[in-house]
Amino acid sequence: MHWKLQEGGDSVAHNEQLREKVYESVSSVLPITAIVLLLSITIAPLTPGILTLFLFGALLLIVGMGFFTLGVDMSMIPMGEGIGVQLSKAKKVIIPLFVCLILGVLITIAEPDLQVLAEQVPAIPNLTLIFTVAAGVGFFLVVAQLRILFKIPLSYILIFFYGVIFVLTIFAPANFIPVSFDSGGVTTGPVTVPFIMALGIGMASVRSDKNSNSDSFGLTAICSIGPILSVLILGICFHPEDAAYTTVSIQEMATTKDAAAAFIGAFPAYMKEVAIALVPIAVLFILFQCIFRRFHSRQLIRICSGFVYSYIGLVLFLTGVNVGFMPAGQYIGSAIAGSATPWVLIPIGMLIGYFIVKAEPAVQVLTRQVEDVTNGSITHTAIGHSLSIGIAIAVGLAMLRILTGLNIMWFLVPGYLISLAMTFFVPQIFTGIAFDSGGVASGPMTTTFLLPLAMGACETLGGNVLTDAFGIVAMVAMMPLVTIQLLGLVDALRKNARKRKLILQLKEVEDSIVYFE
Repeated sequence: MHWKLQEGGDSVAHNEQLREKVYESVSSVLPITAIVLLLSITIAPLTPGILTLFLFGALLLIVGMGFFTLGVDMSMIPMGEGIGVQLSKAKKVIIPLFVCLILGVLITIAEPDLQVLAEQVPAIPNLTLIFTVAAGVGFFLVVAQLRILFKIPLSYILIFFYGVIFVLTIFAPANFIPVSFDSGGVTTGPVTVPFIMALGIGMASVRSDKNSNSDSFGLTAICSIGPILSVLILGICFHPEDAAYTTVSIQEMATTKDAAAAFIGAFPAYMKEVAIALVPIAVLFILFQCIFRRFHSRQLIRICSGFVYSYIGLVLFLTGVNVGFMPAGQYIGSAIAGSATPWVLIPIGMLIGYFIVKAEPAVQVLTRQVEDVTNGSITHTAIGHSLSIGIAIAVGLAMLRILTGLNIMWFLVPGYLISLAMTFFVPQIFTGIAFDSGGVASGPMTTTFLLPLAMGACETLGGNVLTDAFGIVAMVAMMPLVTIQLLGLVDALRKNARKRKLILQLKEVEDSIVYFE
């Protein structure tokens, strides 16, 4: 009887939490929806069918994000932290390293966004590309574990490997460089990011030194290096000069019934994709639980419920953005580029970029985990504003590239040099958060709305889609490295100013005591 009452209480609590998550989703998705609606009745008119798809997609986005974020809180985060803690307690180093390698490979192969990337590079067989990228992520997850184990500063790892990346770009085909950098952001998607971040927090939590909080961030940042390196090396070996992006054909909807049918027809494919993505993590968790018996029955029920919520949420979210948002993005980009004032792509792109990052499901996970780990000293609001500003600048620069045809390296090299230089002046925890946020921000909203927006504009202007439109994901992944570290720099300067003020006040007190004596 008591169990039934407790189960009923849990159900009520879950419903209340789901309601809160959906409200959060509404506040995240509503601004970008309003912007698109405003554009559709002004400078970028949409056909009724495309607008209907977009509105249906926005509704699915809101509900899907609510389910997904609740599911992550209930399953991915406790599961990742539990595995991380257990790996850090292992007496033999080789065992956790081997587990990290297998874990990185399996969850990367299962990432839905990687399947999309493979389809866009016809010069390389899909399986070859997928397994190469997966091996890169697995290898760098091992590097991340070694960094935590030997307390190596994150900045050293980042400087060395990004140096290697930029050397390799000298030898890689020019048409392939934007795709390589985009892969770094695409591979760390909504399935992998929450789990990897929680894994890092679990690994670092066993330690009690002053840098344990700083070291809990950075796994996503290091894992994002793997796809860039592996795809660059693959490009050098295969010489894929004929690599190209296959434009998705958009079918016009005559009635709202046709629009609904488009979503219903897409559901089975995304149900299968998300199932394939979550099954490897579920299998690993079952094996982990059988070996270590870490979670008791109540926790297991909660984690299983969280898996169901995550599955439902991701299916709804991915269906909404792929079917509803992708056509709207391409139409808007094409309409603005074909207008009498194509330069307005820059301010409109910046406005869209500022708000669209709030609708990324993994961004909400990141901001909450930052606030939890730092006990509220770094607020989710501050991180959210810094991310939005960074993405706005990134999209503005990406639109400038489309209008001018400037090489992406003119932006990536200075951007990464500045961000890597800042690691020596910014508190370590901000460096970890900043480089993690790059992979988190470049999620499905970027690939299914911003990339089609850039492609539509580029095709209308007669540019090279592969060199000019591609690279927007890379820009989105780069700019938060600068803006969030700037936030850390400002925070450090404020703390130093408070310390100096306190020292002056103490000195004044001491002087007054001496005077009275």
